[in-house]
Amino acid sequence: MRFTKLHGCGNDYVYVDCFSQTAPADPAELARIISDRHRGVGADGLILILPSNTADARMRMFNADGSEGEMCGNGIRCVAKYVYDHDIARKSPLAIETGRGVLTLELFPGADGRVERVRVDMGEPILDPARVPTTLADIDMPFGPFLATAVSMGNPHAVIFLPDLSGDPARQFGPELERHPAFPQRVNVHFAAVLSRGEVVMQSWERGSGLTQACGTGACAVCVAGVLTGRTDRRLLAHLPGGDLELDWSEIDNHVYMTGPAVEVFSGDWPGS
Repeated sequence: MRFTKLHGCGNDYVYVDCFSQTAPADPAELARIISDRHRGVGADGLILILPSNTADARMRMFNADGSEGEMCGNGIRCVAKYVYDHDIARKSPLAIETGRGVLTLELFPGADGRVERVRVDMGEPILDPARVPTTLADIDMPFGPFLATAVSMGNPHAVIFLPDLSGDPARQFGPELERHPAFPQRVNVHFAAVLSRGEVVMQSWERGSGLTQACGTGACAVCVAGVLTGRTDRRLLAHLPGGDLELDWSEIDNHVYMTGPAVEVFSGDWPGS
């Protein structure tokens, strides 16, 4: 099986082009094996790039533990880069089918003609607790030892604002909070410190993958939570351990737009799949 490693702000996945080869029979098991950073390729998970009846391509993403996620913001930027750079659909904008629905992506190639940055229309944030899903019914609700705001960007997020991120709160509290009973489908947990109304620094513990260098949907959720709690403006620069993402929660259509890099690292062959 041919694969390609790509990352967005250090949030790395193994990508399989299922236009040119058969999709793996058991992607969940493959995700667990191939994501292992000691015995596999090493990644935050596995993403399949598949044909779609409704878009230019379809994305299925699997976390490092084999669980399938509905959406991945950094992952979909890399899917768009792959689809464009590898001539599956060489155009902009692109439409990519996801568990969240069909999303539109604007691509920005560099001087060599290969995509460097991607802007994603992430759609409207989901704030109805029943659809997140969560039992947290309002903003800044008790969540473990913290107050949190629940937001879904097609997948569930808990956003916690702190004065600073000393002590690595995502590493310290993420494993327990991921499985907090307030989120019946588990949750992506984000800790954010506000630097100004237009800038935050954040850490993420992702459901099924653990501590990651970046979480695109999580950065979107932080932007939304910042506005809802009066801490930030609708345009936000988020500093993550792996790089920066630009967010814009539009007042025009209520959609969240995310812009960030997409990088191809290497390709290889995986035996037995």
